[in-house]
Order: sequence, then structure tokens, then C-alpha cells
Amino acid sequence: MSPSRESSIVRVQLLALAAASAALLAPATPSTAHPPKEPRSRHERPAEGAVRAADLLAKVRDCIPVSRGHYRTDAGRPATVPVCGTRDAVFWTADMDIDCDGRPGRRCNRRADPYFAAGTAFQDSDGRHLNAERLPYVVVPVPSRIWDYREHGVRGGSAAAIIYRGRVQYAVVGDAGPRAVIGEASYAAARALGIPPDPLSGGTDSGVTYVVFKGSRVSPLESEAAAVAEGERLARRFVDGG
Repeated sequence: MSPSRESSIVRVQLLALAAASAALLAPATPSTAHPPKEPRSRHERPAEGAVRAADLLAKVRDCIPVSRGHYRTDAGRPATVPVCGTRDAVFWTADMDIDCDGRPGRRCNRRADPYFAAGTAFQDSDGRHLNAERLPYVVVPVPSRIWDYREHGVRGGSAAAIIYRGRVQYAVVGDAGPRAVIGEASYAAARALGIPPDPLSGGTDSGVTYVVFKGSRVSPLESEAAAVAEGERLARRFVDGG
């Protein structure tokens, strides 16, 4: 082996050794280190003592219809969804369309949603329309011969629970929608439940249960904290049968 070739081999070996040492000493990058865990949603794992989704669903397993007919989940689809009732609540299981109406924001506005409306059927304590980006709310159908929510102790600001894939999100009744269609909630409600909240491409086709507690009232209506506190209280009473 010639001296020049030998020295070249030694240089290559030294460079490889230096590169390996540098790799060991360098801080791990996100691609080589364990990826950071996504923060858990506060709705993903119920707090100790909280009402579980399974407990709520067990209470609404049997449907005694209170509507005079069935609703469609979307225009043009068959009418298959009844509104059911108990002494303490009304409920239905349907899809979830995204309501982005109310006060415009970064996600809910005319550019993002060509069907955007700047008003909601119910207003907050200052008389302003609701903010769909921030407030989890349920949409009820406008009163019709099928069903009139007002006859069943439901009004704007009634406390509600939305159940989807093991999660529970407490909300208020915040808007009214088409008279023959059911299954809609605000951008904030969808996001909290892990449902894509985009008003055009988001939502889910099935598996969402909405429970509205009769005679309830969240105050102030625009407070998610108040909705959670009142919703949890009423859900516990509902589950315990008291």
C-alpha cells in the first residue's frame, strides 16, 4: 500500500470517527428524539366523579318520541330521527353539521362560510349574538308541526350535553335551524369533541347524541364555564335518577 493511499484511508477513518462523536454529543432533534406527546384534551379523560359518556347514553337508550314526526339529518335525506323525551330531558341522535353563525371571527366569517349569518336565534346577556368559535352550543329546529321545543321546557340558554365517541361536551341551546333538519352544533362544540369544525368540510355523518335538560338555564348564557357547571350538575342528577 502506498504511503499516500494509507494516509488517505487514515484521514477517512478520522473524519468518520469525528462525525460519529459529534452525532453522539449533539442534542437530539425532534426527528431522532421521542416526539412530544400531544396534550390530552380535558374532555378525553373524565375528571374523577364526572358523569361518563356511557352513563348518559345508558339513560337515553330507549326512545319515547315526543316529536310528531321524524327529522332529516340533511336536506334531501330520509326523515329518520325522532326527538325523544323523559321527565327531565329531550334527546336525539343524529349527525353534526357545523354552525358558524353569530359574531364573526377568524374561523367563522363570510370568507370561510358562504352561508354565514351574522345573527343567532338567541343572544348573550348583553344582547349580542353568540360567538360560535368560542361558545359550545346546540342548534334546535325552529318550531314546527314536527316538534316545538318550547312545549318541552327548552329555550335559548338551556343546558345541554353532547356525547360523541366517549366524550361529553356541555353546551347551551344557542341557535335555531331549519324546521325539518336536526343535528347541528357550533364550531366550538365540534372542536371540543374532536370533530372537524370547518363549516364547509367539517362535521360528522352520525353518532352524535344531544341531550337538553328541561327547564334549565345557563347564566350568563355566553359562559362556557357556567354551561359546564350547570350541565355537570344536571347530568349527574339525570344519571342518578333524582
